[in-house]
Amino acid sequence: MWIAAAFGSAFFAGLTAILAKCGMRGVDSNLATALRTIVVLLFAWLMAGITSGFGFQGLFSLDGKTVAFLVASGLTTGASWLCYFKALQIGDVNKVTPVDKSSTVLTMLLAALFLGEDLGGWKLPAILLIAAGTWMMIQKKETPGSEGAETEASQGHFGGWLVFAGGSAVFAALTSILGKLGMQGIDSNLGTALRTVVVLLMAWIVVFVTGKQGDIQCMNRKNWIFVILSGVATGASWLCYYRALQTGPASVVVPIDKLSILVTIAFSRVVFKERLGPRAAWGLILLVGGTLLLLV
Repeated sequence: MWIAAAFGSAFFAGLTAILAKCGMRGVDSNLATALRTIVVLLFAWLMAGITSGFGFQGLFSLDGKTVAFLVASGLTTGASWLCYFKALQIGDVNKVTPVDKSSTVLTMLLAALFLGEDLGGWKLPAILLIAAGTWMMIQKKETPGSEGAETEASQGHFGGWLVFAGGSAVFAALTSILGKLGMQGIDSNLGTALRTVVVLLMAWIVVFVTGKQGDIQCMNRKNWIFVILSGVATGASWLCYYRALQTGPASVVVPIDKLSILVTIAFSRVVFKERLGPRAAWGLILLVGGTLLLLV
């Protein structure tokens, strides 16, 4: 049963980007992020309730340091989500996703720099493989008319989506470091739920500051369905991942979950007709290989 939950986690995580991109067509990405975060928040508190028997132990006994790091990690998580979904809106999924996944490399480098963690063993070769694979996957095609060429919109926003995707990876890495530094003595699922509250507040502040709250009236039925489904997919992925870790070995569950990028790439081909050229395909192999190497 746990292996089905692990693959379910990867499937729903990979599906999130596809659903979100469908839902953001013609809609401000910040508004879409704020709306889907409402759904994610419900799942986050459901997961925290399940793990604590709905007692939420420790909720009212948090010290100042923990609260400060929860808020800080919530802000970096929010920044990461806002950047990621903006990148998805203006870029190709099969290019945005690998850049976002490079947060794993940034996290390890920051952990080595600030936390003194070791980069020995297979970590350094894995970092090099992931970096090389990501670089190969984001390269522009030399012949726009050839098979696997980027969409016209993506070419026109090359610098834009890359900046936002890179920002997503940086902020995601900072979230991990902040969690490592300060979120001690609190259940991880409860911490995630509290952090998601901060994300929700931040997302809506951005929406109101940019004056996009009125755009909600312009959203059609399709927008609503896909934005909500993207939030459900994120929540379902979290629940499946937690279920798999409950009864299965982490050494197997974690690498299966990491394969979500393959789901995203596959669906981007079917839904958006995005094709990988030979170089990008080899890049994907290197990226996945480097990710799995981290678990050796």
